[in-house]
Amino acid sequence: MLTLHIDYFKAKPVNILKITILLDHGYHIKKLVTGLEKVYPQIITKIRFQLCKEPSKEEKAVQGKTGFVPIAARWIIERINAWVERCKILVKNYERTLENATTKLNRCFVRIMLKRLAASP
Repeated sequence: MLTLHIDYFKAKPVNILKITILLDHGYHIKKLVTGLEKVYPQIITKIRFQLCKEPSKEEKAVQGKTGFVPIAARWIIERINAWVERCKILVKNYERTLENATTKLNRCFVRIMLKRLAASP
């Protein structure tokens, strides 16, 4: 996916702060880095990959939990994905440009914010 929108990252100045991308433990950061360096070698100066911290068995025991325990940062991402999936316009992506898709996503978030503002007393 990053290679599809490589022009976006090429347009960013090299001196910007790094963009942090959170990953599950199913991803191999070294493979991602080597693959992206083949496409655009300077991308590593703009992107930082970080694995989400999984709670250990001891941490789960202290909390009194067993089995699946949601990771805080990952849970935020999953919640946002659930909110976005409620916008029917985003169920299928028919957009040909990244700009149009971004505009639809922004409209969805504005709708979510307006609903929250209307519901608050």
